Amino acid sequence: MPADKQPVSIDRRAQRRGIYLLPNLITTAALLAGFYSIVNAMRATPENGLFVVAAISIIVAGVLDGMDGRVARMTNTQSEFGVQFDSLSDMVSFGVAPAILSFSFALQYGGKVGWIAAFIFVACAALRLARFNVQTETADKRFFTGLASPAAAGTVAALTWTLGDMAVDGRDWLVLYLPLTAALGGLMVSNVNYRSFKELDPGSKVPFVALAAVVVVYAVISLDPPRVLLLIATIYLLSGPAEWALGRLRPGKPSGN
Repeated sequence: MPADKQPVSIDRRAQRRGIYLLPNLITTAALLAGFYSIVNAMRATPENGLFVVAAISIIVAGVLDGMDGRVARMTNTQSEFGVQFDSLSDMVSFGVAPAILSFSFALQYGGKVGWIAAFIFVACAALRLARFNVQTETADKRFFTGLASPAAAGTVAALTWTLGDMAVDGRDWLVLYLPLTAALGGLMVSNVNYRSFKELDPGSKVPFVALAAVVVVYAVISLDPPRVLLLIATIYLLSGPAEWALGRLRPGKPSGN
């Protein structure tokens, strides 16, 4: 057979290679929650309660995002496909969805400045995810460099859930959403270290009191979910700059990035 007629060599094993179902199903569910948030945010008004639905959808996406990686590690089903799919899902759920939620609720009343603040959030989320992907092998697993995009999105969601539950007019909160949305974007691409809590092993044994503490936390959250989650998000948001500042004040001890 002439050289130019030779068939292209194809690794048929690569063609038959599939993907792991369970972790990618969870990632798909997180993506669905993010998309559902966008759909509801675009239709929301202070009267119809859809801002709350959109905010809760982002929080659900955050819970699912925390599950897929752990499930993959526990079942030994990690894959490069799963890593890339998870990153794309995060961009929708924790980049685009919270930016649209912020814009629909308050930033739309800020004109050009409003949509620019929303774009800063989206762009910084994309940069944050790209940096995370290229630093996965070398980064200290105990810390995130910069605020993780699910935490930034969760802050927006918890705040909007709290205000949406009160059926307030978003234009009255523009003065808060403008700097907050841009600041969250800035923290995502900053070099401030945030604890990742990845050293916590869900499969390890813990004292009985730890389980009791978890029950108490669940009970407290159930009392007033939006406000308690907003408090938790705010504490975590401030923890990175606080640790950085304390590290700078300690003589002879590096403060991290």
